[in-house]
Amino acid sequence: MSLETTTGNSTNNQNVTEGVDQSDVALRAFFGIAKVWGLNTEEQIALLGKPARSTYFKWKKSSGQLSKDTLERISYLLGIFRALEILFPDASSADAWIRRPNDAPLFNGQSALDRMLAGSVSDLFVVRRYLDAQRGG
Repeated sequence: MSLETTTGNSTNNQNVTEGVDQSDVALRAFFGIAKVWGLNTEEQIALLGKPARSTYFKWKKSSGQLSKDTLERISYLLGIFRALEILFPDASSADAWIRRPNDAPLFNGQSALDRMLAGSVSDLFVVRRYLDAQRGG
């Protein structure tokens, strides 16, 4: 699916519709994960790439079209969530892992959430890559 729209006289309405649908699905998934992980508003905003608070609350209330960066961030978070479900059969252990201090060099004694909240999409990527490696993927 494409989030890109064409310009000029010929607008590709299907791509716009698909982009909004994809954004809706991504936001529902994100807010579901945020609830399970017990993320507060500030943590959620940081993980989404620090959109304006008004944008965040609009997304939370009624959705909206997301940028490629925000979709990428949510994609990494979904991958992290799924990897934790595989690594930890007990849901509470999986969900608690993101807040637990971690001695792996990647985390330097901090939690995975601390690393993910650093603000860069690459921080989400490295956490996902770490978990994929742990599960042999």
